[in-house]
Amino acid sequence: MAESRKLFIRSYGCQMNVYDSERMEELLAGEGYEPTDSPDDADMILLNTCHIREKAAEKVYSELGRFKGLKAEKPGLKIGVAGCVAQAEGEEIVRRQPLVDLVVGPQAYHRLPAMLARLDAGERALDTDFPEEDKFDHLPARPARPQPGRGRGPTAFVTVQEGCDKFCAFCVVPYTRGAEVSRPARRILAEARALVARGVVEITLLGQNVNAYNDEGTSLAGLIRELARIDGLARIRFTTSHPRDMGDDLIAALGEEPKLMPYLHLPVQSGSDRILKRMNRGHTAEEYLALIARIRAARPDILLSGDFIVGFPEETDADFRDTMALIEAVGYGQAYSFRYSPRPGTPAAERAQVDPEAASARLAELQALLTRQQRAAQEAMVGREVSVLFEKPGRLEGQMVGKSEYLHAVHVSDCDLAPGALRRVRITQSGPNSLGGVLVG
Repeated sequence: MAESRKLFIRSYGCQMNVYDSERMEELLAGEGYEPTDSPDDADMILLNTCHIREKAAEKVYSELGRFKGLKAEKPGLKIGVAGCVAQAEGEEIVRRQPLVDLVVGPQAYHRLPAMLARLDAGERALDTDFPEEDKFDHLPARPARPQPGRGRGPTAFVTVQEGCDKFCAFCVVPYTRGAEVSRPARRILAEARALVARGVVEITLLGQNVNAYNDEGTSLAGLIRELARIDGLARIRFTTSHPRDMGDDLIAALGEEPKLMPYLHLPVQSGSDRILKRMNRGHTAEEYLALIARIRAARPDILLSGDFIVGFPEETDADFRDTMALIEAVGYGQAYSFRYSPRPGTPAAERAQVDPEAASARLAELQALLTRQQRAAQEAMVGREVSVLFEKPGRLEGQMVGKSEYLHAVHVSDCDLAPGALRRVRITQSGPNSLGGVLVG
């Protein structure tokens, strides 16, 4: 067996990076690496990066700079950059930060063992290819038990689809994650069964365009119905969806499959048809609203979440007012909103930019509306009974915290429950970011 060494991984960005970090940790366990929560104790540090937000690359370089002293103290320390910034920046990372030993893209991390061998031989290792082979074919099976110090909670992420073919004008994903690819359903089902055997009760299916999933005719809806047959799996979620791929079968599954939770994240980005066209979203505001109406007809209690970009190039006050009107029409229970920031290499980065002060003012107005809607959705839960999957102890003695079927954080006091307990709770109060309640029965 390989000599035991310590691995520290820091994940940035989306849930898919969290999943990828778990798989890298499992892969490197076979090379003798045990996880640590402190970079000071590590023999290898991996930053699993995201390239979506503003100045993402600069933040990575800043983080790497903090490890300069540690590298000097521990000459044998290996430092690597993985994920989407690694894919986008490649050799530039090594040029700007010579302390980096390894750079690996999100589709190539299954090659980490071979890259480590190069490091042990005194070489740097760089792999940002889009390999022809499927990385999942080369990753080890999920372990029957978590690694020491990595107790499995009752929820887990499972990547089922990667990449994007939509080429939205603002987005780097097609360039950093590649074309849309779906994993074989049989392997996803096997992974899900292994997770349930380890105590997982809820699985969230992940993809850049998760509802574009298609494995030889098995759609996301078909996959969900297969997963729902697994004994012990109580809840299923999926994210992130694109309006263009929201098919009739998936809408039907939302209404018919009790294990599929009534929460849907369906980004629209803008309410202006002119801006949607400039974004290359492939749908209009009216088509999005009609889709929402169909979804609500199938699942009337569904809680909707969305994404919004404010200050997209050439956005006018009238365009912004259209976005505000769409938000008013939908009524979101949760949403994420950002001021547009150019991503190098994307079409929108070359266009005339909106005045930053005007964009910031619009964002503040939009976020105020979204906050009011979110609070109204939470306050509407008071007096209702919900199903809560308890995940961990709260900050107070005797308190447990979990998530409702609507993804609201819920805390209950004076209870003696273990993580993984699924119980009915009557909501008695609504706070800024969570709900409080009491057990029923």
